[in-house]
Amino acid sequence: MTILDGKKVSNDIKNEIKAEVDKMKANDEKVPHLAAVIVGNDGASLTYVGSKVRACERVGFESTMVRLSNTTSEIELLDKIDELNNNDAIDGFIIQLPLPPQINTQKVLMAVDPNKDVDGFHPMNFGKMALDMSTFIPATPFGILELLDRYGVETKGKHTVVIGRSHIVGRPMSILMGRKGFPGNSTVTLTHSHTKNITQITSQADIIISALGIPKFLKAEMVKDDVVIIDVGITRVPDDSQKGYYITGDVDFEKVSKKASYITPVPGGVGPMTIAMLLKNTLLAREQHRKHNRS
Repeated sequence: MTILDGKKVSNDIKNEIKAEVDKMKANDEKVPHLAAVIVGNDGASLTYVGSKVRACERVGFESTMVRLSNTTSEIELLDKIDELNNNDAIDGFIIQLPLPPQINTQKVLMAVDPNKDVDGFHPMNFGKMALDMSTFIPATPFGILELLDRYGVETKGKHTVVIGRSHIVGRPMSILMGRKGFPGNSTVTLTHSHTKNITQITSQADIIISALGIPKFLKAEMVKDDVVIIDVGITRVPDDSQKGYYITGDVDFEKVSKKASYITPVPGGVGPMTIAMLLKNTLLAREQHRKHNRS
């Protein structure tokens, strides 16, 4: 069994990006600039955005954090997005989700300039991805592809089962794993909360990508020997420890890992890859803007 070490691979990617940025600085070129918009005081969101800012510092990017209050109106947020869309100094930006209830998330994501949508959530970018066109791939699916690629995990002709159909992970992964090329060329089954006999499906899978958010949902009796496991779930489960919780994924790691050929740990698997690929998308955005003579 091989651990798909997202922490190590993400560090490799950050080092590669830093080398690119160092070249830009040596040539007196503008370095990539990533902005993050956060509305409200959600603890997990603040932690996540803070880690993105630190990752930018590490690779030499410029970064801006735009903090708005919990009472921000939809119009105020749309005005801020318009400002970022028209700011040539910023190459890409993200809107940290979830948003407060007074704001229509879909409307907000639609307002982001697709050329600056480094999260890959805009319908134009999602459509391009579905059509195998060059575009920003959502950071978590992009990270999963990169892990499979760097570990040389065979995907051609394999049966991939995706658990969960979110627009952020499940749906894009089902498209990407079925596309031509590597990683891809697999036969994909997309399962969700209304799927019947899910064990019958997962037990036939060569590759399982679980993005459900239910702790230890995938048990050893649900998988076959030598399965490849990508665990996207991350849940805080209360316990009696000093912290008061432990972090676990969708997979019963201890038992499933004994049957798997490759498996991602939680934490330290898919999570670190997400931020690394967000940086990679921002680097791609900077290159695109440079090609279009925008400095």
